[in-house]
Amino acid sequence: MGTKFTLQQFENFLKNIDLNAYRERFSKIKTVEMDLPKSIQALKTIYEQYWDNIDSLQEPLNFDDYYELYWNTNKQDIETFWNNSGYGKTCDCFQNGLKARIYRTWASLITQIHGGYVAETVFGKNSVQMSPELDHQNIDMLIIDPTTKQEKLKIQIKKETHRPEIARMQKNVANENGVVDVYYIVPTAKDYENPRYKVNGKNFKAGDFKPFVKDFVKWNPESGTMNRLDNGFIIFTKNAFTGLI
Repeated sequence: MGTKFTLQQFENFLKNIDLNAYRERFSKIKTVEMDLPKSIQALKTIYEQYWDNIDSLQEPLNFDDYYELYWNTNKQDIETFWNNSGYGKTCDCFQNGLKARIYRTWASLITQIHGGYVAETVFGKNSVQMSPELDHQNIDMLIIDPTTKQEKLKIQIKKETHRPEIARMQKNVANENGVVDVYYIVPTAKDYENPRYKVNGKNFKAGDFKPFVKDFVKWNPESGTMNRLDNGFIIFTKNAFTGLI
């Protein structure tokens, strides 16, 4: 295992991701949406590169460099899947579709992994475990006692584009599998830049703040659980994990 990135290194990496360019490239490409065989899923290489930093890099890989590593690591299995997928070799439908598919996985997982770095500032160094094996059990973070290795908490990260009000209330409640759900919301740029209602509606008046603002440190610096970087990337604050144990 290499030397893990610091929280600051990882946040600097997130700040420099050109989300708009990636959305332009990939948002409309949905040609490879079937279940991927476990042998070519991206979980292993993403956790290795961004959480374990097995190559002891000075900074995390950008997506294009990561995808090259992913392709080269899994090339034989990808070729086998490609040959059996029904996509021919005369167009770039499969290649473009797979890259778009892996990008969506990558973007989601680096949000979770950033959360792992933040959680360690709350629970202590080496207190957070993340891996493909845990992911397959629907556990995004396993919080342990670094000294005794005793399990203390299981966390699953959930995205809500239009998150219901009850979601924040349920943050500290374990689900039926004993896993605590920690939610994050991705407001549109338009909503974030215009956080007040412009006209009256049911249960709100013109000028009232929209519900999402209470979760962001911009409007709720004392207890906001999320922050939005200038490029639109949503990240967790310590408040997302404080009080879970």
